[in-house]
Amino acid sequence: MARQKAISVKIATPKVIKALETALVKLEADYASQEANEAKYQKAHDKWVKELSAYAVENIKKAENFRTNYRKWNNQLNIDFDLTVLEKDLPIEPEKDFETLHVHTYREQKEEISNAIRILKMTDEEVVSTSTYNAVARYL
Repeated sequence: MARQKAISVKIATPKVIKALETALVKLEADYASQEANEAKYQKAHDKWVKELSAYAVENIKKAENFRTNYRKWNNQLNIDFDLTVLEKDLPIEPEKDFETLHVHTYREQKEEISNAIRILKMTDEEVVSTSTYNAVARYL
């Protein structure tokens, strides 16, 4: 692997503070809308499962390699089978268009961004050093 040269730049402190404040607002908005996004995704996923099940039932005559398992203790019959399909015939699986943040991750990121903003607001330096920028760059 080739060794990369270090980048040495000087960024104005107010620009970094503004970018961190914007990142904090976005983090809070994303976390607040996460529950609604998850409910919307779950609804779409449930619809997809139903469409997939309907497709499998409609094409069961084409199925191969049937496997059954009856559990007498809870009266359940499990039937597995293989179905050769064309990808274009299958319903499209929904994808998450958002990132799920656990509460501890959200709190940690919020605290780190807030601390960085407070510290940068207290400094008299006009520019932020590369090492300081590297420490907060993952939030920008």
